[in-house]
Amino acid sequence: MGDDSEWLKLPVDQKCEHKLWKARLSGYEEALKIFQKIKDEKSPEWSKFLGLIKKFVTDSNAVVQLKGLEAALVYVENAHVAGKTTGEVVSGVVSKVFNQPKAKAKELGIEICLMYIEIEKGEAVQEELLKGLDNKNPKIVVACIETLRKALSEFGSKIILLKPIIKVLPKLFESREKAVRDEAKLIAVEIYRWIRDALRPPLQNINSVQLKELEEEWVKLPTGAPKPSRFLRSQQELEAKLEQQQSAGGDAEGGGDDGDEVPQIDAYELLEAVEILSKLPKDFYDKIEAKKWQERKEALEAVEVLVKNPKLEAGDYADLVKALKKVVGKDTNVMLVALAAKCLTGLAVGLRKKFGQYAGHVVPTILEKFKEKKPQVVQALQEAIDAIFLTTTLQNISEDILAVMDNKNPTIKQQTSLFIARSFRHCTASTLPKSLLKPFCAALLKHINDSAPEVRDAAFEALGTALKVVGEKAVNPFLADVDKLKLDKIKECSEKVELVHGKKAGLAADKKDFKPVPGRTAASGAAGDKDVKDISAPKPGPLKKAPAAKAGGPPKKGKPAAPGGPGSTGTKSKKGLETKEIVEPELSIEVCEEKASAVLPPTCIQLLDSGNWKERLASMEEFQKSVELMDRTEMPCQALVRMLAKKPGWKETNFQVMQLKLHIVALIAQKGNFSKTSAQVVLDGLVDKIGDVKCGNNAKEAMTAIAEACMLPWTAEQVMSMAFSQKNPKNQSETLNWLSNAIKEFGFSGLNVKAFISNVKTALAATNPAVRTSAITLLGVMYLYVGPSLRMFFEDEKPALLSQIDAEFEKMQGQSPPAPTRGISKHSVSGTDEGEDGDEPDDGGNDVVDLLPRTEISDKITSELVSKIGDKNWKIRKEGLDEVAGIINEAKFIQPNIGELPTALKGRLNDSNKILVQQTLNILQQLAVAMGPNIKQHVKNLGIPIITVLGDSKNNVRAAALATVNAWAEQTGMKEWLEGEDLSEELKKENPFLRQELLGWLAEKLPTLRSTPTDLILCVPHLYSCLEDRNGDVRKKAQDALPFFMMHLGYEKMAKATGKLKPTSKDQVLAMLEKAKANMPAKPAAPAKAASKSIAGSAPAKFQPTSAPAEDSVCSTVDLKSDPKKAKAQGVSSKAKSAQAKKVPSKTSLKEDEDKSGPIFIVVPNGKEQRMKDEKALKVLKWNFTTPRDEYIEQLKTQMSSCVAKWLQDEMFHSDFQHHNKALAVMVDHLESEKEGVIGCLDLILKWLTLRFFDTNTSVLMKALEYLKLLFTLLTEEEYHLTENEASSFIPYLILKVGEPKDVIRKDVRAILNRMCLVYPSSKMFPFIMEGTKSKNSKQRAECLEELGCLVESYGMNVCQPTPGKALKEIAIHIGDRDNAVRNAALNTIVTVYNVYGDQVFKLIGNLSEKDMSMLEERIKRSAKRPSAAPMKQVEEKPQRTQSISANANMLRKGPAEDMSSKLNQARSMSGHPEAAQMVRREFQLDLDEIENDNGTVRCEMPELVQHKLDDIFEPVLIPEPKVRAVSPHFDDMHSNTASTINFIISQVASGDINTSIQALTQIDEVLRQEDKAEAMSGHIDQFLIATFMQLRLSYNTHMADEKLEKDEIIKLYSCIIGNMISLFQIESLAREASTGVLKDLMHGLITLMLDSRIEDLEEGQQVIRSVNLLVVKVLEKSDQTNILSALLVLLQDSLLATASSPKFSELVMKCLWRMVRLLPDTINSINLDRILLDIHIFMKVFPKEKLKQCKSEFPIRTLKTLLHTLCKLKGPKILDHLTMIDNKNESELEAHLCRMMKHSMDQTGSKSDKETEKGASRIDEKSSKAKVNDFLAEIFKKIGSKENTKEGLAELYEYKKKYSDADIEPFLKNSSQFFQSYVERGLRVIEMEREGKGRIPTSAGISPQMEVTCVPTPTSTVSSIGNTNGEEVGPSVYLERLKILRQRCGLDNTKQDDRPPLTSLLSKPAVPTVASSTDMLHSKLSQLRESREQHQHSDLDSHQTHSSGAVTTSSSTANIDDLKKRLERIKSSRK
Repeated sequence: MGDDSEWLKLPVDQKCEHKLWKARLSGYEEALKIFQKIKDEKSPEWSKFLGLIKKFVTDSNAVVQLKGLEAALVYVENAHVAGKTTGEVVSGVVSKVFNQPKAKAKELGIEICLMYIEIEKGEAVQEELLKGLDNKNPKIVVACIETLRKALSEFGSKIILLKPIIKVLPKLFESREKAVRDEAKLIAVEIYRWIRDALRPPLQNINSVQLKELEEEWVKLPTGAPKPSRFLRSQQELEAKLEQQQSAGGDAEGGGDDGDEVPQIDAYELLEAVEILSKLPKDFYDKIEAKKWQERKEALEAVEVLVKNPKLEAGDYADLVKALKKVVGKDTNVMLVALAAKCLTGLAVGLRKKFGQYAGHVVPTILEKFKEKKPQVVQALQEAIDAIFLTTTLQNISEDILAVMDNKNPTIKQQTSLFIARSFRHCTASTLPKSLLKPFCAALLKHINDSAPEVRDAAFEALGTALKVVGEKAVNPFLADVDKLKLDKIKECSEKVELVHGKKAGLAADKKDFKPVPGRTAASGAAGDKDVKDISAPKPGPLKKAPAAKAGGPPKKGKPAAPGGPGSTGTKSKKGLETKEIVEPELSIEVCEEKASAVLPPTCIQLLDSGNWKERLASMEEFQKSVELMDRTEMPCQALVRMLAKKPGWKETNFQVMQLKLHIVALIAQKGNFSKTSAQVVLDGLVDKIGDVKCGNNAKEAMTAIAEACMLPWTAEQVMSMAFSQKNPKNQSETLNWLSNAIKEFGFSGLNVKAFISNVKTALAATNPAVRTSAITLLGVMYLYVGPSLRMFFEDEKPALLSQIDAEFEKMQGQSPPAPTRGISKHSVSGTDEGEDGDEPDDGGNDVVDLLPRTEISDKITSELVSKIGDKNWKIRKEGLDEVAGIINEAKFIQPNIGELPTALKGRLNDSNKILVQQTLNILQQLAVAMGPNIKQHVKNLGIPIITVLGDSKNNVRAAALATVNAWAEQTGMKEWLEGEDLSEELKKENPFLRQELLGWLAEKLPTLRSTPTDLILCVPHLYSCLEDRNGDVRKKAQDALPFFMMHLGYEKMAKATGKLKPTSKDQVLAMLEKAKANMPAKPAAPAKAASKSIAGSAPAKFQPTSAPAEDSVCSTVDLKSDPKKAKAQGVSSKAKSAQAKKVPSKTSLKEDEDKSGPIFIVVPNGKEQRMKDEKALKVLKWNFTTPRDEYIEQLKTQMSSCVAKWLQDEMFHSDFQHHNKALAVMVDHLESEKEGVIGCLDLILKWLTLRFFDTNTSVLMKALEYLKLLFTLLTEEEYHLTENEASSFIPYLILKVGEPKDVIRKDVRAILNRMCLVYPSSKMFPFIMEGTKSKNSKQRAECLEELGCLVESYGMNVCQPTPGKALKEIAIHIGDRDNAVRNAALNTIVTVYNVYGDQVFKLIGNLSEKDMSMLEERIKRSAKRPSAAPMKQVEEKPQRTQSISANANMLRKGPAEDMSSKLNQARSMSGHPEAAQMVRREFQLDLDEIENDNGTVRCEMPELVQHKLDDIFEPVLIPEPKVRAVSPHFDDMHSNTASTINFIISQVASGDINTSIQALTQIDEVLRQEDKAEAMSGHIDQFLIATFMQLRLSYNTHMADEKLEKDEIIKLYSCIIGNMISLFQIESLAREASTGVLKDLMHGLITLMLDSRIEDLEEGQQVIRSVNLLVVKVLEKSDQTNILSALLVLLQDSLLATASSPKFSELVMKCLWRMVRLLPDTINSINLDRILLDIHIFMKVFPKEKLKQCKSEFPIRTLKTLLHTLCKLKGPKILDHLTMIDNKNESELEAHLCRMMKHSMDQTGSKSDKETEKGASRIDEKSSKAKVNDFLAEIFKKIGSKENTKEGLAELYEYKKKYSDADIEPFLKNSSQFFQSYVERGLRVIEMEREGKGRIPTSAGISPQMEVTCVPTPTSTVSSIGNTNGEEVGPSVYLERLKILRQRCGLDNTKQDDRPPLTSLLSKPAVPTVASSTDMLHSKLSQLRESREQHQHSDLDSHQTHSSGAVTTSSSTANIDDLKKRLERIKSSRK
């Protein structure tokens, strides 16, 4: 039982792994219970079991395994992390569960597999199961097949990949095991259920009996499409939906949906490809050319056999196709023609899409061959061309087909039409766009009138098919002129057509055609389809295009038409010219009079032609009233306008009547259903009056109204032709002006550029300058929409005219077309069409290109020219190419048919002569531009060979090839390139140049695509091999391209594709994929559909910047998308809406104004802090990307939603840039008024602006930069400081823009960077800008380098991060840059540094190449500036940069703004010293970077200081009274808030201005001296110390180096600092507040100051150094003992590590440590030993014993040992309990050391106590044994070593030596340091002198306990000074002793003079003045600033060693004194 109880106590996870089966069983049961209880799928509990699940299923005990399987199933079902276990668990199930005899186990195993599939891990499961099929155990094989079958049955063929299963099926049918064969049969039946006959070909070779059995089973299967019964997690909503439908009995609908669910598997996919090219007969190409037809037949039969293979491997079939084509086209034997056609059919069927590239060559030949009458030939040709059609698209071969349509031969016409009909059947509405349908319909309409009946019938069939495919709505416009009989015939044909895509397409078409009917009928009040068309359509204006209101689905689309009144019927945008509207029949004048009299008063009609103008005027007024009151449906527009045109009509002479008449025309056009027929009646008259001074405006108004009623394109064309058919120049120029304006109002959609251009050309040639000017203005407006291609039409104009046109275009550059404001409101949003939006942008894009007149050049490509291009002589080849270039140049725009040219040019792409290759590339570039988008059809045969040229070894050839490929891609788009295997084949070639160029190209193009063909996946395996290519560039390019491939293919597919790699490669690639996943950009968004829908009759999507200006648009487009309800509320389909765009219901505009009245930024308390926390906790994405992906934009949108006004957010995230401009304008307006809000949302605003940096639109960018300038000015005024988060998510992106090509943008960005330094520390800006210098953009590199120069110039070297050395080395790299501007910028920056910093620059830069160095030296010579000149200049030049330097970067404003500014103003008003006050911009919280930067000092007069006698240190020194005070010294007067005032003053301590600093120190000293006030400093100690050592660093680095500064000023500063510190460190409670880090820096600063040779050379320098000495002792005694001890250990470690640090420095640090060791007995209880031991442990880790022993000096190792020894002695064995903070202490050297020591001390000390030793020490028995003597001496030496008993110990030692003169004390001294030995010897000599009275030395000065201190940390030797205070003479022995030490240090012969002579000691003055004055002190802390430099340059920094603390004399003759003095002086002077 003992055993049992043990495992019962274990936690669950351990039980599961227990070796006892009972334990495991219990574990699994408990796990199962736990799993069932956990509700949250993401609970961390799940992760605990992650590694155990495999064990659950593979348990060796069958009973336990069952329970494990149950638990595993629950786990997989519920755990979020379960997917990670898929592979191992399923393989465990396959190998260990499927072989179990228990059926239950197998069931559970299968369930687990299916559950993994449900959680989206289908592929991994399938992979494992397929592996299981190879298992030797048939049980396992059967279970695997069964699992696959169940999976397929439940999840369907979309989830379970059939191809791999079908591949192994034949093998399973051959198995010896019956069970396996039976199971194979079941799965074959299941597969057949899903893919039907596609399964037959792969199984055709299995055993016939089995096949027969299968056939029988297959027949029994139900015919309905199968549906999955189980869904993936992600599809489970779908499942729920299905159930609802079934329960509602609405299965029919569901069935329709689900038909799409089942993917149609193509048998072709399941076949293996066969390679046939190599199997062609060797002599094939000869035989096919043979004269005997039999030989040709043999050759063809050989091919026929090969192409019977159902799937062929891709390859270069060009030659074979060419040979077959030749037979089809030229062979006289019709049998062979048929045979060749069959071969082509076989190739097309076997290659599918891969044959597409050859289609263009073969189609024309086959079509022309249809002239053959023989049925078998015709049939073969039909089969061939149908097969070929399937390999390409109708678009690609449309030109060829249309070319044949005009052939005279009726059979060719008939067969072509039939082919078109068959082709249409394969199309759908989307693949047969209007642009393609139009030319086909035009050609077929000619055929329906052909004389040959078979041609007519074929054409009817083709048109009928088109009608069936795309629906009447799309075809009707083209059939407008067809008479009824023929129309009926077409409809009849359409009904008979069976579409390839099943009934569905037809159904959709029917829906489209008939759904709108109810809507229309309702609207017009007529009944039935026909009525609508014939009668009512002419009346209601917009309804004439009623069929365009295509309702893609249920009738809801039609409904709004009814309630919205006739005005709101939807109209398709962008169908101006193409839509042949139903034109109103022309009415006779009688009918018109009749209709008019029905609606007009009789008097009105009678007076119309009165002879009296007044009567005519009255008649017109009545006419106008009637029209205004008339209802739209009742208004007979044509009758009314004919009445107006009745005599006198447009010849009216009275201008008032005429004006009114024109106004009425406008009214009728606006209010009635105005048709083109009506328009025809009036337009002539309008054009005639447009130039009239009085009536011109009315005429224009009427024209605009007509344009709105009849669409601008039609109106414009009419008006233009009328204007130019008459001679009046005024009319012509005014017409052009009207048109310019109309285009702006209506947009450019549908306008016929060609027609305008001919008129514009006429106008340009006019003699009247006004006409020419108007024409040029019109061109300018057209340029806005058409773009640069417009100029092509005018290249042959006269240069003078052309320059005017160019100037006009120049004006328009960068502007964007205005939003169309007219042609909108009539066609409300609700009825717009959605179906055709997809292809709309294309129409827009190609608009202009389609209009260019293209030349046919195929006749110029003669066979002679082709043979020239292929000639052996390169010169002739060149001639041929020149000719081609000439032909293309001359033609400018060409048709796509270019004969044999492609093959000829293709050959030249691999010409051995590289010049010809380049020439060919140039021709291909020209060709792309000349042919435009039609070049698409040549991508496969010419485009891909260009890509091959990217592999050329010559750089210039590659560059030319890349330019060509880009020129082509611009015309064709990327789809054609990515389709098929061609691109992957190129990538497969192991040519490093080709790979890197191609990958670079793809990386550039892929991110811009919205979608890519699936063939892109074919490139992935080659992409992976590129990732491991030997060539580094290829690898880099492949890595760059990786995210973009992933963006289109998704991570899953990419990861799956790694399956075929070697394991090592796979891991590497997967790691790269993970990385790429993080950087994956989002796909570019689709052009906003909402936008294009909302503008009904305006521009194509491309030209639609906005739905309308905000006031006019009914609701902004974004609203439409985001909130349909709101859109309705704003009255989108409001009934009140009239026909005019202007009359938007007033309600809506009011509503919008209300919306916009509130604040735009809402202040959310702590919103920003919360966002930062979220980002830190990784709850949201970190703002870091190369291009912004959708998820970043969405995230920003979400974050903004809470704090930005809704309407502004809509503008900010609109898809159109004009809205961004609007948003920016609003933000600028609100900047001042909403400061709080702006600052609260600043992080979001900056992020949004970074998104704008990625926009391509310059106007947005300029606006954004403008806003930023204002924003940063505001932030500076508000004294705000950017947080790290804001900075890091904004600055890098701003720096990107510094490399913009436009000067004005770069200037703005630089200005912003400049301002940023006032709200963000320049030293933190520095790394960002430094990062910018690594850019590929040379402009950016240059600008960033210049900016770095400016920073250094303004803020000194301290901005250089991480250290000046590193930074300068980085900058210096750019001296060798290939770009001249970058080189100059780098040189200038370094020269700037040189000017501030002198020759040290060269040391910091390190090694440069000779060339770079010489350039630098040359530049420095030229600049010839002296370093010291810098500081003053900086102040004048850059006042704005120095303003807020001391402000703190990380502190957000704590209090409200007013409170703070008032404090500041108070502070400023009190100060009579404006410069000083200005330096401190705000409440201060210290930031080192900022303080270091503060050396842009302002020099001011120093106040007179009280002169002290510094040699008299007994008296406290008085603080100098400054004349000017920056701030009042009395804190209370200043402000009640003491803390902020202290902050303020402390901030001034670190000021770069000495005066400011001294005043601040004075005030702080005042506080510290008053006990009651000193407490106020509590909490500010660290801050004060930091400011202090910053000031020390500044003095050390800057002030001391500044030759202009008076040195006594610096001494005053030092004195103040040191005085202050001494005051501070006398107050123990405050001193203890100093933290470790600060103490470390402080000690560093003080010691560095002691070692500063420049100070010693000053008059009062000695005094300063003494004061520092004293201060150090205070710091050591009074600070928190743990902190100071820790600080010293770290400092020692750093100083030993820093190679540049002087040995003296380390020595002084160690002396401080010894001092601390002496204090230990008193302080041991207050010390946190654990922390100290951790520090020692770290020290020993960095410096193991071996490394320490290698040090030059033995001090470090002794120091460490002494410290540890003391600690051991004081704590005893307990010390080992204090190692808690050390991880894995067993490995720590420290523990081992302590253990050794403990052992040793146990052995040594025994139990003797110290006190006994002391008592017995002096009375030692003469006969004491040797051992006792040793003990005795050991005790004496211990006393000498301790602080308190030194004198006593020395005295005892003296007594002992006197008593036992032969006693040997050497062994005791031998182990001690040189310093200790000489100390002991000197001590003994002093005692001797005292006792024997040979000369007196005042011991009080030397060995008083206080003063002994000084020996520890001072750099000065503390030997008593020679002229002592009491004037006593000192014996020569003192000099001798000093000299001896000096010589010993200088290497005896005095040659090695590294060290300096000792300085006068402190002994001459009493040690502790009661209050140390602050002037004693001020030079202490600059060391920090200097630290970084020290490491580089001051390796020769003089360091001093402490020599001795006792005064020493030796008996020697006084005669030597003079000599010694002289020698000492010599040494001193030589050192100086």
